[in-house]
Amino acid sequence: MNTISKILAGASLAAAAMTALPASAQVTGAIGVVGAPGVVASTNAFRTAYQQIGTTYQAQTTQIQQKNQQAQTLLQQLDTNNDGNLDEAEQRAAQTAPQAQQIQTLETEVAQLTNQIEAARVYAIEQILRQYGAAIQDVQQQNNLQVILDRDAVVTAQPAAFIDEKVVAALNTRAPNVQITPPQGWQPSQQAVNMYQQITQILMVANARRQAEQQGQAQPTQQQPTGR
Repeated sequence: MNTISKILAGASLAAAAMTALPASAQVTGAIGVVGAPGVVASTNAFRTAYQQIGTTYQAQTTQIQQKNQQAQTLLQQLDTNNDGNLDEAEQRAAQTAPQAQQIQTLETEVAQLTNQIEAARVYAIEQILRQYGAAIQDVQQQNNLQVILDRDAVVTAQPAAFIDEKVVAALNTRAPNVQITPPQGWQPSQQAVNMYQQITQILMVANARRQAEQQGQAQPTQQQPTGR
């Protein structure tokens, strides 16, 4: 297992506060609240990079889809009673079946291809994160903020306290674009991998919500029967 796979496997999904406030500190000035994953995902650099990665790694994406389909076909061959599941007897038989080795090979190949795409995404995010602290300072100085807290550390706040859009604008200035090809020997930082996982989760939730809304709009409205 390579470095990025190890980090992705063990990385925590919890968001780390970008600016920590000591417990004993007394807040006397204005406070800003920001959510790093949403901010990074809203930058021009992030959106452009993900579009470029989608185009650059289209061949890998196609291969992943094909190999997953091949593995699914092999699994169906092991499902001798065609009930959609492998029972204990079928699992025992599968251990010595030629399809088992083929499936394992396909899964390994899919993991290698997926890692190429994930490495490009993490590398893009890492470059944006390098400017995150400076962008926070820009917004803090421009808006005379004494303290900036991460969204996860805040129970409630007035809408005016959220500075996400301002930080996005600052990042767009400081990091208008990023590279998507990691240099030779590059190793991802834990912070970038954590951020990638959080952003991926956000995108998955947003995509699921969008699909649900589209399905709801596609369903015809049932007319209520009129009484006589």
